[in-house]
Amino acid sequence: MQENKGNHSLGDRGESIAATFLQGAGFSIVERNFRCVCGELDIVARDGRAIVFVEVKCRNNRAYGPPQLAVTPFKQRQISKAALVWLSKRRLYDAEARFDVVAIVLHEHDLPEIEHIRNAFDLAY
Repeated sequence: MQENKGNHSLGDRGESIAATFLQGAGFSIVERNFRCVCGELDIVARDGRAIVFVEVKCRNNRAYGPPQLAVTPFKQRQISKAALVWLSKRRLYDAEARFDVVAIVLHEHDLPEIEHIRNAFDLAY
């Protein structure tokens, strides 16, 4: 149970870092932690006219490889389904949208390493 709480805290920290990073890059944050039956969207943002569904992966180290490797085809399908629900609820049927990943590696005595992968994957069914 304690490990899960630590992972949740790590995830929250990563999402806050990602949101700040994206805002600094000119994105506006529309919503965070949207949940539905299909899955969860970490961050929904606007980049100009585009709606961007951002998956955030944060790690304390690279022991299991780069964080973005955790965005598996299964995870991509879950994110895609949740994005379709989000768009449908807002009646944004023709919206320009894309899927980005923000991968973060935290370093104990240094700034976090942040990689923003635009168009990380296409809508997955």
